[in-house]
Amino acid sequence: MNISLLLEMAAEAAGDRVGLVCDGKRWTYAELLAAARGAFELIEQSRAQYVALLDESSEASVIALFGAALAGVPYCPLNYRLADEDLAALLDRIAPALVIGDEDRVARIAGDQGHTVLTRADFAMKAQELVPGDEDRAYDPGEGIAVQLFTSGTTAAPKAAILRHSNLLGYILGTVEFASAEEESAALVVVPPYHIAGISALMSSIYANRRIVMLPAFTPEAWLALVESEKVTNAFVVPTMLGRIIDAMDRGTQADVSSLRALAYGGGKMPIEVITKALQRFPHAGFTNAYGLTETSSTIALLGPEDHRAALASDDPKVRARLTSLGQAIPTVEIEIRDEDGRVLPTGEAGEIFVRGDQVSGEYKEKSALVEGGWFPTRDAGFIDEDGYIFLSGRADDVIVRGGENMSPGEIEDVLLTHPAIADACACAVPSVEWGEAVGVALVTRDGHETPSEQELKELVRARLRSSRVPERVAFVGELPYNEMGKLLRREVKKLLAD
Repeated sequence: MNISLLLEMAAEAAGDRVGLVCDGKRWTYAELLAAARGAFELIEQSRAQYVALLDESSEASVIALFGAALAGVPYCPLNYRLADEDLAALLDRIAPALVIGDEDRVARIAGDQGHTVLTRADFAMKAQELVPGDEDRAYDPGEGIAVQLFTSGTTAAPKAAILRHSNLLGYILGTVEFASAEEESAALVVVPPYHIAGISALMSSIYANRRIVMLPAFTPEAWLALVESEKVTNAFVVPTMLGRIIDAMDRGTQADVSSLRALAYGGGKMPIEVITKALQRFPHAGFTNAYGLTETSSTIALLGPEDHRAALASDDPKVRARLTSLGQAIPTVEIEIRDEDGRVLPTGEAGEIFVRGDQVSGEYKEKSALVEGGWFPTRDAGFIDEDGYIFLSGRADDVIVRGGENMSPGEIEDVLLTHPAIADACACAVPSVEWGEAVGVALVTRDGHETPSEQELKELVRARLRSSRVPERVAFVGELPYNEMGKLLRREVKKLLAD
């Protein structure tokens, strides 16, 4: 089964309904399907082995996704923010491709790789003009690869993650009810097109027949303006975006956000003070924390609106702590916590998160990462409490091993963030002659606060945790390095602390 079926069903059930709004232009579902079929003809003519998008979110990302699916060619959106050298290397790995986006840049950095390049405007125009030559045109059955995404490379060089049609449909068909959205329902999509959250947002909204409102370049002011003008009902943001939106509202930016009924977030750790403020700022919205990975075709665990309300209202520390959890596994997947030897750990014990289900690919172009039984090791570290709530403690690769003792960076960061002068914190391993590894921390101080002494911070950690967790190296920085999805780049902090 091909993922293009999602768009075909939407066009058949509600062809005249507006399916996409971008830069003021409106596309019906029927128009999107016709353009996707025109894109199929373009792809066939180009003889490309991949369809690559090198651009911000736009109608091209929808047309290219489903056009590539119809042609049986992997859709491979690329991170246009990468340095030329890194982007050229990725383009070389998918040559020859039909590249949609920055013609001049591709010519400059990958002109000898054999790509066919079209600007966003040319691609959309040609896709609308081309009509399939045969009404009985045979499209790809969807038995192969639908999407190839290069991982963000927060800890290593990017890998080519593969998502098959069956994985993506396993997620959508298992979590979304067809045509369940009312006609006035609108989803604001602002995450980059090269992230799985952006792709799953398109597919889930189309299958639900919900209008997609795209914001190609995020600013909190533009986001708030679109919520008001398009009467947005659903939105997904990363924690850094939500923090900037709250800051803009605190500074006086005005917008009618009463239409917003569902606000989901994910992609990184949500600070407790940000979600607390957001729950107050958006009283009509139900908040959902969505945890997922590229290799799992998006979400595998949810902390839903009722959980948020109950945690915020509770005086019970255990219930209140759920605001910092990932929620519970969705019904279509299984999740386990395992130790380094692969043994399943009991409730409350921390280890690596493993997941299994139809939507889970766990496959890379280089090799499959699945282990016995079809389980995928996420490399995320965490534990599950007695009520099934999953708590994340960082990447398994990020564990600090000091003298044979494993320590989670997250627990150290959480303590440091209780200091009123600390706005952001990152703990990671630094080399130690005596212990092999020791704790190093990079800290960002709040405006208007005096920088605390290293000794004060060390005593804070010592008082709340064991002495082994006390940082040996402390650095104060202007800001911590994050990627555009809000993930902390610990490798960059490690370099800083090592220097």
